[in-house]
Amino acid sequence: MRAVLTGFAGIWLVTLAGYLAGRFGVLGPDATTLLARLVFYLAAPALLFATLATSSLDKVFTPALAVFVLSTLVVAALYVAVTLRRRPAADVTIGALCASYVNAGNLGLPIAAYVLGDASLVVPVLLFQLLIATPTGLAVLDVTAAGNRPAPLRLLSAPLRNPISVACLCGLVVAAAGWRLPPEALRPFELVGGAAVPLALLALGLALRGSRPFAPGPDAAQRYLAVALKVAVQPAVAWAIGHFVFHLDGHALLAAVVLAALPSAQNLFVYATRYDRATGLARDAIVLSTLAAVPALVLIAALLT
Repeated sequence: MRAVLTGFAGIWLVTLAGYLAGRFGVLGPDATTLLARLVFYLAAPALLFATLATSSLDKVFTPALAVFVLSTLVVAALYVAVTLRRRPAADVTIGALCASYVNAGNLGLPIAAYVLGDASLVVPVLLFQLLIATPTGLAVLDVTAAGNRPAPLRLLSAPLRNPISVACLCGLVVAAAGWRLPPEALRPFELVGGAAVPLALLALGLALRGSRPFAPGPDAAQRYLAVALKVAVQPAVAWAIGHFVFHLDGHALLAAVVLAALPSAQNLFVYATRYDRATGLARDAIVLSTLAAVPALVLIAALLT
């Protein structure tokens, strides 16, 4: 349990630094947008390329990954089914991501290493989110946030016009080809990519100034729906699929459920800010799911160990 609490403590301390910077105005009025764009166009692509280019792809297709993917699809579909008729498609896309896209990087890695005993367990989740979930979600946002129906060619080329999708594709090509880039070539990507997580957390903290995640409003129902699906429904679905469909038990089942119970990733706020859609929903869902995930993960660990 110490690793769970330590992982959350790091997230909240960096987010608090961003909040204080916003509270006292030390970075100026446009800092949130600037940091979000910096992460979206530079830091995140560099991090994703360096991560994928040095990953081994031979352990990706496992039953645990299948459990995670299916649970992700189920909760995303549930969110879309409940909200699509009442909200714009771009807002629904952000909400569906908040309900199903987990914080597999800066929280999933330490939990996999210190709670599950194997950091590599989170790699398939990272790859699925980086290679499939992220490009798909951003392609949908490219289409829906524009407010008009794009030409078929523009729709098909949307992932190739997105820096994060392009970085994922390039990293996958390097890994699949078995190329081993020299450290000197990777170093610039690692240096810039190392700023992605802290900058995203700082941007989230900056946006918290004046926010009230429990306040009523037009996004309140969607906010609580996304948090409930993320923290409670997704791990429950993962347990049911893992237990009844794939017949997992013991440590394998624990790993699948714990990874599904991780809170919403902070980079979703960056995406929402980039497309100027449902930023309040993304911000509040990330904050509330991160708070709720602490007792949820402790309870899961107690029940399945």
